Amino acid sequence: MEVEGRDFLNSPPVKTVRFGGSVAETLDKLRKGDKSDYELLKHQLADPDIKDAQIISWLQEFRSCMTQLTKDHEQLIYTVLRLPWVGRSQAVVDEFLAFLSNLVSAQTVYLCACLKMVVSHFTPKRVTICEGGVDISDSEDEEDTDLPRNFDLCHQALQLIIKYVPSTSRFLMPVLQNGFPFVQKSPRTLECYVHNLLRLTVYIPSIRRDVLELIVGQLLKLDVSASRAEIEEAEENQNQPEEGLFDMDEDMTADQPHRTNMMAHPVAERLDTLMVVLMAYIRDVCNVDGSFHAERTKELYKDLLSVFDKLILPTHASGHVQYMLFYLCSFKLALAEAFLDHLWKVLQNPTQPAILRQAAAGYMGSFMARAKFVPVLTVRACLDLLLTWIHAYIDNQDSSGRQVCCDISLHGPFYAACQAVFYTLVFRHRAMLEANMKKGLEYLQSLNLERLVMCQLNPLKVCLPSVTSMFAAITRKYQVVFCYTIIERNNRQVLPVVRSSAGGDGVITNTNPLDSFFPFDPYLLKRSGQLIEPLYQAWDDLAETDLLPPKTAQQALKEDEDDFLSGETPHGDGVLGLTPSSYDSNICSPNGVGSPPMAQHQAFKF
Repeated sequence: MEVEGRDFLNSPPVKTVRFGGSVAETLDKLRKGDKSDYELLKHQLADPDIKDAQIISWLQEFRSCMTQLTKDHEQLIYTVLRLPWVGRSQAVVDEFLAFLSNLVSAQTVYLCACLKMVVSHFTPKRVTICEGGVDISDSEDEEDTDLPRNFDLCHQALQLIIKYVPSTSRFLMPVLQNGFPFVQKSPRTLECYVHNLLRLTVYIPSIRRDVLELIVGQLLKLDVSASRAEIEEAEENQNQPEEGLFDMDEDMTADQPHRTNMMAHPVAERLDTLMVVLMAYIRDVCNVDGSFHAERTKELYKDLLSVFDKLILPTHASGHVQYMLFYLCSFKLALAEAFLDHLWKVLQNPTQPAILRQAAAGYMGSFMARAKFVPVLTVRACLDLLLTWIHAYIDNQDSSGRQVCCDISLHGPFYAACQAVFYTLVFRHRAMLEANMKKGLEYLQSLNLERLVMCQLNPLKVCLPSVTSMFAAITRKYQVVFCYTIIERNNRQVLPVVRSSAGGDGVITNTNPLDSFFPFDPYLLKRSGQLIEPLYQAWDDLAETDLLPPKTAQQALKEDEDDFLSGETPHGDGVLGLTPSSYDSNICSPNGVGSPPMAQHQAFKF
């Protein structure tokens, strides 16, 4: 160790100074039972003030004795993998990547450790602020301008590992799952991690479906933990701050433009941030150099649909995550038709659980009602399918010889299909009639809605009152079917619509998963919502004077209509539900029509 010319009193220690022998000598001593240099080596590698020159020197020595670094030296290797190579000079980066390549080639036992190390850099580094020996702040470095470069290096490292160990993808998913930040972490941390997961799928396409499933699963945790009412309440409270003792307006002025684009609810803010990332990914995959790429879009649709079936469809009360498919389907009519066809197949499949069939009907009706990019002819084709199935269901009940009763637990998919029809007609009837009133009315008459509302299964009693009252007003206006006699009779009767599994005559509360849930209710997230708004059919105020019910029925339905138009949902036992804000009034009805006609029973073609 060279010490000549040093002023030990006035100069700091030079960090290029090393203690102990070389790595090869240290390993040789360890084999002979001498651990002193080995522990010293680990201590020097863990020095937080280690210099670039030291890192390069150590790594070169480790590369020269790679075959000796067996499983017995895992603690030493873990210390080397924790070296701060990201954010260092290019010379350090190059040397570390060379070490990494040698390590996974010679000692595959360290593959998972190397993967964990790289993935640990997918989020901003932690910064701890200490005052008086106490940590007063521990957060990610929001001002780290090197993040793009750091992330580039991480993906460069992973691609190197894959080059030398082609089977890497089989070991990567558990590492990504375990490394996913807790959903209560900051939006920035979650954003960086999800961004890097999606970037992985570009050069490891074999894991894309699994990665999307991991991301969507985490998004759903956020989505269901922040109810629509909580998000709206937080926004309202933010827009109406309490008066304080001091005038804070001047202090807040500079910050206001940024704040207005943020969600007041912290969980909604995280969800919004991640939905922006996911939708940007969908857009970039489906477009190459500004042009739509059909094949890539088709493959992504298949992956997202698989995730939808596995995670989203069975999840009750998710309010936003499902819009990833809504957004994707807006790119091409064939995608929207394929999605509707998929939902239709789930609904009509008797081997599927009733809960999923009901959910599929809810998605089908909500999608047709809310997606502006779905033209009238496609809506008509779907209604034809639904009504044909509904009438066949009624025929089957009539010919069964059994007493037919109004029972959601027995006929859940049927009632969900009926509500999908009512809901779709409430939203899309104008578009059906405005092009050609005569032909539009002939089409509505051909649906034989009178038989539907008058059958013994009595869907007007089970479906949401807000939907049935507006459906009744619309069908009365155009003299398609008169529903008010049945609605008034239902209001007078108090009949159980759900059987008690314990027997007896008591009426129990409906536990239908569709209660208070239409999946494409208004999108509340601000930044990602900018992509949804142009595609979305908001409630177009149907409260015209000529839609008011006749005076005899008006009193009985006044409360329901008032609730409907003010965005409130009356709840009762045994009704299929709709979220309270499902009829927000923002923009006009859709006017895009003109897709090619579709045969009534023909499956949608992709």
